[in-house]
Amino acid sequence: MKIYIDKNKCHGSGECLKVCPHGALQIIDGKAVVSHDRCDLDGLCIPACPHDAINIVEDA
Repeated sequence: MKIYIDKNKCHGSGECLKVCPHGALQIIDGKAVVSHDRCDLDGLCIPACPHDAINIVEDA
């Protein structure tokens, strides 16, 4: 499983960055990007996103 950010929904507000205790998120070119090696899948970023752009998905 991994965190997935829908780039079409992401507005780059940075609210997800504020709640991630692992520093697994950053804004690049106006969109949130996940560093999967730092993410522990706690999901704190999911409700923090005001645009419903973050989900946990199965690995492809």
